[in-house]
Amino acid sequence: MAATTTVHLAEIGQIALTVTNLDQARTFYRDTLGMRFLFDAGTLTFFQCGAVRLMLTTGEGHAAGGGTLLYFRVQDLEGVHAALSAQGVPFEEQPHLIARMPDHELWMAFLKDPSGNLLGLMEEKRSAA
Repeated sequence: MAATTTVHLAEIGQIALTVTNLDQARTFYRDTLGMRFLFDAGTLTFFQCGAVRLMLTTGEGHAAGGGTLLYFRVQDLEGVHAALSAQGVPFEEQPHLIARMPDHELWMAFLKDPSGNLLGLMEEKRSAA
């Protein structure tokens, strides 16, 4: 029998904002607000804002969720997914690899709250050295 994962979401890892013009938004957040630019990935631009990553997107090719998404950082994405699924929480997307970074893999899964807001669960899986 597999161990049961207790779910306690406590840390926001990323917030996504939908913007109308990605180039203008990138310039504003980087040059005007002074946020540390991380990288671009297609129609996505990422910044570091303290302990939280900010993702800007035009929304093209992404699930609609009112324009703002909260991403909760978890340690065991598969375990949290299994525990929430066992409680009847429906997932929009199952845990899956998003990107391979130099020092980790970024995995995510998506669910909706009772009001239809899209929530992301994210795990940065680091390789054992």
